[in-house]
Amino acid sequence: MSILLTIGIIYFIYVLTKIYISTMEIGYISRAKQDPAVILAPSNYIKAANYKIATQRMEMLTTLVEYLMFIFWIGFGLKWLERVITIGDPTLKSVVYVMAFVVIGYLVSLPFDLYKTFYLDKKFGFSNMTPRLYIVDTLKSAALFFIFGGAILYVLVKFIGMGENWWIWGFGFIFVVILIINLIYPTLIAPIFNKFEVLKDENLRGSIEKLLSKVGLRSDGVFTIDASKRDNRLNAYFGGLGKSKRVVLYDTLIEKLNESELLAVLGHELGHYKHKDILKNIFMTGTLMFILFYIFGHLPQSLFDAVGIPKAPHTIIALFLIFTPIISFFFMPFMGMVSRSNEYAADRFGAQMQDAPALANALQKLANENKSFPKSHPLFIFFYYTHPPLIERLRHLGVKIDDAPKR
Repeated sequence: MSILLTIGIIYFIYVLTKIYISTMEIGYISRAKQDPAVILAPSNYIKAANYKIATQRMEMLTTLVEYLMFIFWIGFGLKWLERVITIGDPTLKSVVYVMAFVVIGYLVSLPFDLYKTFYLDKKFGFSNMTPRLYIVDTLKSAALFFIFGGAILYVLVKFIGMGENWWIWGFGFIFVVILIINLIYPTLIAPIFNKFEVLKDENLRGSIEKLLSKVGLRSDGVFTIDASKRDNRLNAYFGGLGKSKRVVLYDTLIEKLNESELLAVLGHELGHYKHKDILKNIFMTGTLMFILFYIFGHLPQSLFDAVGIPKAPHTIIALFLIFTPIISFFFMPFMGMVSRSNEYAADRFGAQMQDAPALANALQKLANENKSFPKSHPLFIFFYYTHPPLIERLRHLGVKIDDAPKR
C-alpha cells in the first residue's frame, strides 16, 4: 500500500469519526431537549439545545470542507503553490509559501465564520459584532500574523535548513514562543482588541486582591474589558506566569454575578494555580508538540515524491499544518481526562475559598447567560470536553439535580 493511500485512509477515518460524533451529539440533544429543563430556565434550555444542534450541523459541514481541502492540497494545491511562487531566495520563498497556504485556508473558512458571527450567534443572542468592528479585528489580526507570524516562520525555516535534527531546535523555539505569547497576551496583545480599565469598584478590587494573597499571589492589576461590544457571554481570566497575575473580568461577568459569586469563580481559577494545573497543561502541550515535531522531522522522501513536491522547509511546514489536526484530535481524549479531573479539584478549591453555594450559583448563571446545554453524549464528552458536564460539577458541589428522562 502506497504511503499516500495510507495517509488518505487515516484522514478519512479522522473525518468519519468527527462526523459520527457530531451525529450522535445531535441525536442525543434532540432527545434530551424534550425532557424537563434542568439548571437552565425552560426557554434557555430549549435555546441552548437548538444552538448546540445548529453548531454541530455547521461543524459537520466544515469537517467535509476540511476533507475537500485536504484532497485539494495533496492532489494539486501544494504543487500549484510550488509553481506559482517563484521567489529566488529560498528562505523568503518558504515564508511566502506558508503564508499563502494559511491565507487560502482562512479564505475558505471565512464564510463559515461570517455565518456563525452574523447569523447564528446573533440569532441566539450572543453576538454584538458589527461589520466595521469585524473588519477592524480582521485587519489587526492580519497585521499581527504577517509581522510576527512572518518573523516566527523565518526563524523556523532557518532551523529546518540546519539539518536532520532541526525538529529538536524547532520544537524548542516554537515552545518558547508559545510561552512568551501566553506571558505577554494580557498586557500587550489583548489591549490591541479590547479596552482595559482598572476595576472601579474599590471594594471588589480589594476583595480580589485579598483572595489572591491567600494563595501567595500578588496582583498586577484588576481590570475590566469591554467584551460586550463583541459578545454577551461571560468570562474572566488570570494573565501572566509566575507569582504575579493580571486579573481580567469581562464587563458582562461583573454585570451578571454578585461579589460572592464572582469571588467563587476566581477562587476556582486560583485552584488551578495552587494545584499547578498551568504547569501540567504546559507539560501536556509540550509533549504533544514534541511528538508532532518528531513525526514531521522524520517524514520520508517517498511522501514528498508521492505528492509531487520537493522536501523543503515550506512543504514540511505545510504538511505539518495539514496533518496536525488529526494527531491532535486523537490526543485530545487524554488531555480532556486530565483537564476534567483538574476542574473538579479547582471547584473544590473555589468552594473552600468562598463557599460551595456561591460557586454553584455562579456556574448556573454562567450556563444560563452563555446558553450552555447541560447535557451531552458520552462520546462527545470523551473527545471534546475539557470541563466536566455542568450537571456533574454541580452534584460535586452538593446540588441535587434530577436529570432522569421523563419520557
